[in-house]
Amino acid sequence: MEQIKPLTLRRNFSWTFAGNAVYAACQWGMLVVLAKLGSPEMVGQFTLGLAVTAPAIMLTNLSLRNVQATDAKHKYQFSDYLGLRSIATTLGLLIISAITIASGYRWQTSLVILTIGLAKGFESISDVFYGLIQQHERMDRIAISMMIKGPLSLLLLAIGVYFTRSVLWGSVGLAIAWAIVLFSYDIRSGALLLKTSPWGTSQHKSTTSQNPLRPRWNLKTLGQLTWLSLPLGLVMMLISLNSNIPRYFIESYLGERELGIFAALAYLMVAGNMVILALGQSASPRLAKYYAMGNSQAFRTLLIKLVGMGGAIGVVAVLIAQVAGRELLTIIYRPEYAQHSDLFVQVMVAAGIGYIASFLGYGITAARYFVIQIPLFIAVTGTCAIASLWFIPSLGLPGAALALILAAIVQTVFTLGVVVYALHKIPKSEEMEI
Repeated sequence: MEQIKPLTLRRNFSWTFAGNAVYAACQWGMLVVLAKLGSPEMVGQFTLGLAVTAPAIMLTNLSLRNVQATDAKHKYQFSDYLGLRSIATTLGLLIISAITIASGYRWQTSLVILTIGLAKGFESISDVFYGLIQQHERMDRIAISMMIKGPLSLLLLAIGVYFTRSVLWGSVGLAIAWAIVLFSYDIRSGALLLKTSPWGTSQHKSTTSQNPLRPRWNLKTLGQLTWLSLPLGLVMMLISLNSNIPRYFIESYLGERELGIFAALAYLMVAGNMVILALGQSASPRLAKYYAMGNSQAFRTLLIKLVGMGGAIGVVAVLIAQVAGRELLTIIYRPEYAQHSDLFVQVMVAAGIGYIASFLGYGITAARYFVIQIPLFIAVTGTCAIASLWFIPSLGLPGAALALILAAIVQTVFTLGVVVYALHKIPKSEEMEI
């Protein structure tokens, strides 16, 4: 069978941007549907479900997609990644269930959280196939998956909310949509790449299982892979907590209605995030190759371009919020959301700083500096938690935005320091194993 060749960086970016644009628009559309058909309380309930489930899933995902994408020497097989992800996802669902029961939420809120957790379980399995596809630099296949998943998710959630006026049935529709895409497209796409990849085929001939889609549970290998990826899993959990901690405090001190308003405004950060994700995910394999080969000039040049684009996107986002924030919020949601246009500007400031920090983060991950990210993000999350505890009770929603801004500043400064250190330690020259 003819080998499927990698795409160019430009084509990978174009596909990834298109996929993220469609998917982000549909995710945002879910909040619009809840805001238009329901109330800020419904938006808050759905957002709480996402906020409770995200840290647990991020932790147990172990950021395997990034580890796969930057595994330039192909040290581990896909069946190893799939085996670890299947175990970790099961553990993540158990953690979500325990948190939900222990937190004492209302029964309907608990069911929403558990249903969203199930949806994220399907998404986690899709993510490990995305890692395989990204490693092959075929972002078009990920983009197509997202272009299917986004509209289907929005459609089934909207149907559930429209006919029942319940967030729960909307969440059920979300879980069904993500399961359909996993089994009908993602698994097949991954299987095709494994069949046509020369290094993938040769590796799997040495395994006891001739089916590359069958999870491999070699305890020694899983232990090594877990130890390698655990730091990034902890980092991703901390990143998730950093964005969700203000939501926990808002729900606790101000209630689900105020949480719904804040979440609706904060979700507009996605417009910039989709560009950041597209660029970062497309550039990660190449950054990793540059670093592994000891090509510091190429690594530094590409990273500077990414950071510059992140800063430019942030400036544009703040200007739009300042000039047309009230009108946008009225059109997109309802007039009650537009009353918080000043908060919208503050949230966009936090987003702009975060875009720069995100690109710097892709750089240190590509350099495979995993462990050092743990204390870095402990500092970032700690800053967000302390600021939220201090400012939200006294300032309300603006206090939450201030907490995000302070955390983003800390993340940018510390991450830049790691990048500088990584460049100083870059290997002079090393032969790549292809």
